[in-house]
Amino acid sequence: MMVPALLSTALLLLLLPGTLTQNDEPVPIDVVVKNSLLGTAPLTFSTHVVKKGILLGALKRLMDANANFKFTYTEDPNYGPYLVSVNGLAGNDKDHTYWELLVRTPEGEKRPDIGIGCYIPSANEQIILNFAKW
Repeated sequence: MMVPALLSTALLLLLLPGTLTQNDEPVPIDVVVKNSLLGTAPLTFSTHVVKKGILLGALKRLMDANANFKFTYTEDPNYGPYLVSVNGLAGNDKDHTYWELLVRTPEGEKRPDIGIGCYIPSANEQIILNFAKW
């Protein structure tokens, strides 16, 4: 049977050293925390994501390294992780507020059609976590 052979090969790949860490080259990004409702000055934090790594990993790394940056997220079974709060400020259905994910590149600012669990930042991007109303 080919199924056991395929499973054995997959297990071997998982056990080989460096299989998942071969692309751990750091990709520098900035995370900007912005409150468009209050108009306060944005806070900018520098961190990195591993090459081809997801934004959620960079946010966790930033939170572990910097006491001035905290965030919470929840896991939606259909859409994956999404931001709930940043630095103690949470979105609120009653007030129609939420944390919007924006990305600023040399080409301009965009709203990705994926969230923090799927977005793969490129080098020197500014990831903007914007508190806004819907």
